[in-house]
Amino acid sequence: MLADALRSTPDGVAEALALVDGVDDALVHGLARIDEERAAACESLAAAFAGTPLGDRIADAVGKIIAGTVTDEHLAALAGARAALLGAAHDALQSALDTALGRSRVAAPAATVTDSGQLLAGSRSWLRELAIAGWRGVGHELAAGAAQPVQSLLARPGTRRLAVLLDGLAAELRSAAPVATLPRVPVRRWADLWMRALLLSQEGYPGTGVTPADGRLIILGVDLHEHPTVFRAQAHALLESADGTVRLVRTSVAAAKVDTISGPSAWRMLSAFPIFRGILAERRTAEITGMGLTIGGDLIWDESKAAAGEPADPFAAARVRLGAAAAMPVAPLDRHPAALAEPVLLEGYGHSDGGFDLAGGVTVALDLDRLPAAGPLTPALAAASTACLGLLRWDGRWLLQPLAVQAVVKKKPVTVHGGDWALGPAEAKAAKAEAAAGTAVDVLRERAGRLLRK
Repeated sequence: MLADALRSTPDGVAEALALVDGVDDALVHGLARIDEERAAACESLAAAFAGTPLGDRIADAVGKIIAGTVTDEHLAALAGARAALLGAAHDALQSALDTALGRSRVAAPAATVTDSGQLLAGSRSWLRELAIAGWRGVGHELAAGAAQPVQSLLARPGTRRLAVLLDGLAAELRSAAPVATLPRVPVRRWADLWMRALLLSQEGYPGTGVTPADGRLIILGVDLHEHPTVFRAQAHALLESADGTVRLVRTSVAAAKVDTISGPSAWRMLSAFPIFRGILAERRTAEITGMGLTIGGDLIWDESKAAAGEPADPFAAARVRLGAAAAMPVAPLDRHPAALAEPVLLEGYGHSDGGFDLAGGVTVALDLDRLPAAGPLTPALAAASTACLGLLRWDGRWLLQPLAVQAVVKKKPVTVHGGDWALGPAEAKAAKAEAAAGTAVDVLRERAGRLLRK
């Protein structure tokens, strides 16, 4: 029962996250300055892996780090232990939710192996310097040290994923430098980025296999990510194959932008994806042919391999198909509680302050901070809803992020989706504001074109 899964946290999750917190605290102050308290936290981490295949390696790495020897091999073991703990917490939470929803998962295929030669050495070197100095020891010079590794990694398609990750971490550190003066350090976030980058920097780390996929794509909802310099639309969908199988997949498109472009006008930055925008705004299916699908369930959107199909009702599709849809396996580095985003359809609930009251006496809180300015969904619509398509996320407790709602407004039933404004807002006030902002987008594009022509 869903209420049971949302009511309690699986055994061991809190303990695993407490061990992760100990590692993260050591990274704040730097591995060159391990005091007794942080040494005890690291030793607790090693003790948790005693008797496992990683036990000896992690114990050796922790002992050497406490003694003052920090090598790439020791850091790889530390990052691997941290990833294993987060992965175990993720799996426990996901398993409980899958059981409650009756959701099955496709078996994971064999992963490919990366081979990037000496390109990864520069990345590991910079990440080692960060770990030794600690976040509080990061200044402008250390933050800028990622520039050369990023430039080298960008030159090769197989390492661009790592390059973008390093560049993003370096940009955050540069903007915060000197970190010693920062009133609050994003401890878990920077440790997550460091861990992910370090593991991707290992020789022979499993790559992301891609296979061609065909079928009918039915969008359930779209999660809009608005960043000062990037706008991304990530759609959660059902993929119906010719053999009758139905899988839960994701697909997304993104574009760079400037900070002044926000709200509905951000959709204009996705002008290179008219089919994608059209199927969102018009609530249509898409017929895809030979589109790449990763082992983790991400369709690599390609407009040349998609065609708009017939109109479709996402709520009707969810009622009929979502329960039987198989979820894709989770890629190793995505096994993290913060990465949980499980599509669900909720109906027949009551309302309380900031949440939905479900059968079984459980209230699930709404993650209203994720409602984007580029879509028509509002807290008021969520509060008036009678049905909701959303994503169950975990942040110390289960939260529901609405993607679409059916509601009664002024005694009339309405259905509102987060992607309804993909081709422009229908609401008069929003349309007027978007038209004014659109002028700025056109001017910026024209100026950028001039610069490129010179």
